[in-house]
Amino acid sequence: MIELRPFESLGSANHGWLQANHHFSFAGYHDPSRVNWGALRVWNDDTIAPKSGFPTHPHSDMEIITYVRKGAITHRDSMGNEGRTEAGDVQVMSAGNGVQHSEFNMDDEECTLFQLWIIPSERGGEPSWGARKFPKDDRAGQFVPLASGIGNDDDALPIRTDARVLGATVKAGESVTYTPRDASRHLYLVPATGKVKVEDVEAKARDGVAITQRESVTITALEDSELVLVDAA
Repeated sequence: MIELRPFESLGSANHGWLQANHHFSFAGYHDPSRVNWGALRVWNDDTIAPKSGFPTHPHSDMEIITYVRKGAITHRDSMGNEGRTEAGDVQVMSAGNGVQHSEFNMDDEECTLFQLWIIPSERGGEPSWGARKFPKDDRAGQFVPLASGIGNDDDALPIRTDARVLGATVKAGESVTYTPRDASRHLYLVPATGKVKVEDVEAKARDGVAITQRESVTITALEDSELVLVDAA
């Protein structure tokens, strides 16, 4: 099954400083057919105005992965962590039994990012946070795990769930194939930039593509593209 979810069909909310677009039900947007995709619960496509952001707020029992597409986001939390994550890089917060954090765009340009929430395999545990710069060349023409709770993804940021978040850059006319460990997995693909064909389904930048019951899936770039893919139970 391959289902296209066009960007125009997503839930959205304009808060002035924040333009939020929701692939799944979130806050004031509710669509009973788009509550989650396997363990993937949230995929928000956010644009944050300069010198603004999310004030301190709590989370628990969720794996929260932030993929910055443009600009940078600055994170502070109740564990004493502080870090700046720039375009193309990733931060992960395992909320565990509870944490408070803030995220601000401290720069003079807008910040765009994907924030993903994945349900953990077990509740509770001590919260944690980490961020990493990923060499962009490592993603050329292949999917590279960025955050993962699956064995052997040693270079990825750890998450406490049976899932992985992968990134790839693909040049126009080239293809990449992804093979989950079994066909029951829930794959969700969003081109951050560019335009692609997922088998015979065409998707443009910021569209979502929900995939399951596939032994493998081949993505062909119709334009130079940057891809983010979640593989979840």
